[in-house]
Amino acid sequence: MTVFSGKNWLPVFAWAGLLGLLSAHPGKSQLPQPPVPPENPVTALKAVLGKMLFWDEQMSSDNTVSCGTCHRPELGGADVRRVRLPGLDELPNTPDDVFGSPGVVRSDANNDFLPHSLHGLRPQVTARRTPTVIGAAFFRRLFWDGRSGGRFVDPQTGELQIPRGGTLENQSVQPLISSVEMAHEGRTWEQIIGKLSGIEPLALARNLPADIEDHLGIFPTYPALFEAAFGSSEISATRIAFALATYQRTLVPDETPWDLFQAGDQQALTADQRAGLDLFRGAAGCNRCHTAPLFSDDQFHNIGLRPNQEDLGRQLVTGLERDRGRFKTATLRNAGLRNGFMHNGSLRRLGQVIGFYNRGGDFGDNQDPRINPLGLNQAQRGLLLDFVANGLTDPRVEQGLPPFDRPTLRSELPPNPRRIRQGSEGTGGFIPNIIAGSPPHLPSEGFRLGIGGGLGGANAFIVVSGDSTPPGTTTGTGIPLHVDFGATMHIMESVILSGQGPGNGFGTFKLDIPDSPDLRGRDFFVQWFVQDPNASGGVAATAAARLDLF
Repeated sequence: MTVFSGKNWLPVFAWAGLLGLLSAHPGKSQLPQPPVPPENPVTALKAVLGKMLFWDEQMSSDNTVSCGTCHRPELGGADVRRVRLPGLDELPNTPDDVFGSPGVVRSDANNDFLPHSLHGLRPQVTARRTPTVIGAAFFRRLFWDGRSGGRFVDPQTGELQIPRGGTLENQSVQPLISSVEMAHEGRTWEQIIGKLSGIEPLALARNLPADIEDHLGIFPTYPALFEAAFGSSEISATRIAFALATYQRTLVPDETPWDLFQAGDQQALTADQRAGLDLFRGAAGCNRCHTAPLFSDDQFHNIGLRPNQEDLGRQLVTGLERDRGRFKTATLRNAGLRNGFMHNGSLRRLGQVIGFYNRGGDFGDNQDPRINPLGLNQAQRGLLLDFVANGLTDPRVEQGLPPFDRPTLRSELPPNPRRIRQGSEGTGGFIPNIIAGSPPHLPSEGFRLGIGGGLGGANAFIVVSGDSTPPGTTTGTGIPLHVDFGATMHIMESVILSGQGPGNGFGTFKLDIPDSPDLRGRDFFVQWFVQDPNASGGVAATAAARLDLF
C-alpha cells in the first residue's frame, strides 16, 4: 500500500495516527480491508485532506453545511437532526411523512435567495433519511436507491477516471452540487474550486483533531494540502472526490463486541446478547439480509414499509418493475446509536424496527417473500434488541475516537448571527423575517443578508449598525449610501422586493467583509425595513440580528 504521495515525507508526530488509519486491522476484526480502486490508492496525506474537506462547512455555497453535518459518528454516521417533511399527500403529520435532513435555503444561480414551493425561505429538507457513512466503503452501490455505482466519471471534464470500484468517489461529489443539500442552483465545479483556492481550511470549525492541526501547521492552505496529497497544487473535481473517498475508507467500525466475540473472546458479549445473536441467526432470521460481517447483504429489498407509490425506490434508477419499492439494506453496525431508521426515517427507535419486522411489515405490494411475521415474544424481542443495539456498536464510533474523531462545527456553536427582538407587522399581519444564517467570518466574499415575508413589490432597505444597540427605528427613505464599516451606522442600498402580495416579498443583499483587524471581534446589528402603507408608521420591520465578526 502506498503511504506517501506528493511530498514524500511526514512529520514524526503524525506517524502513529496516520499509519494507524492505513495499517491492517487487528486479527480480532471480522471485516476485511475496504476495497480500493487502483486509480485512487489510499495515502495518509490524502486521507487527512479528505477529512478536512468532509468537515469543512465552507464546502457549501453559504458556509452552513459540511458533509459531516449530516453524518455524525456519535449518531452512527447518520444525522442528529430529524426534520419532518410532508409526504405524497402534502399534508403534515400524516403517516406518509418523511424525516429528512435540512440543507441550504434555496438560492438561484446568482446565489440570491429564492422561495421554495414547500420550504419557503427555510432550509430545504432531503426527501429521504440520511444513511450512515461509516462502513460505506464496503458497498458496491450507495444511496438508498443505489444510484451511485462503481463507474466514476469526472463531473468537471466528463473523462472516465475509475471504470469500476469508484462508488465512494461517485457518491462524494453529488451533495456538493445538490441545490437542496449544499449548493445554490447551477453551482459549478469552477466555483467550488475557486472558493477552495482562497479560503482558510476549516476556518469556521473549532476543536480540530490532532491530525488535522498537525497538517495545517505545515500545509496551511488547500492548494498546499492538495500539493502534499497529489504532487501538485491543482484542485479538481476528481481530486476532491479522491480525497473524500479515501477518508471514508478509513471509517471501518470493526471493534464491536461481536468482532471480539467472533475472534474468541467469549465474554465480549453478555449472556443476553449471545441469546440475541442466536435469535438473529435463528428464529428471527435477520441474517438473511443483514449478513455478517457487514450486517448487510448489499442488496435492495421491498420490506413493506409504506405503499410503493410514495417512493418507488430502486425502480427510479433501473426502471424495472421488480425494483418497485426496493431500498438498500442498511448495515446494522452502530444501529444502536441512530435516532431514525428506514429510508424515510419514520421509525425512531430500534425497538420499533424490531416490532415492524415481528409483525411481517405493513404493506404487501411487491414485498420481499422473506418478510413474514416472526412470532417473537416480548422477552425475545428484548434479547434481539440488546444484541443489535450493544453487540454491534463500535465504542470508538460512540466516543468519537480516531478515526471517528471530528472537529466542532460552527453550526453546533451558539447562533451567529443571532436573532434578537421582534419585528413589526405589515399588510395582512405578516411580520417580515430576516434571513441571516451564514457565519460572519472574515474575510467573507458575497456575505448574504436576506428578507422574506414582506410586501411583494415594496421598497426595502437594510440598516447595519455598529452601535451597542440595534437600529430599532427607520432613518430615512432607504436612499443608498456608501458601505463603510468604519462608520457607526449605514443604510445599505435599497432593494425592491420580489414576489407579489402580502407576506410574499423577498430579497437579498450581499456585501464583502474585508479581512480587517479592526473588524475582527466587533459586533454589528442588522435589520430590514419595508415601506408598507398598512404598517404602523408606514414601515414594517424584521427582527434584528447581531453579527459577531470573527
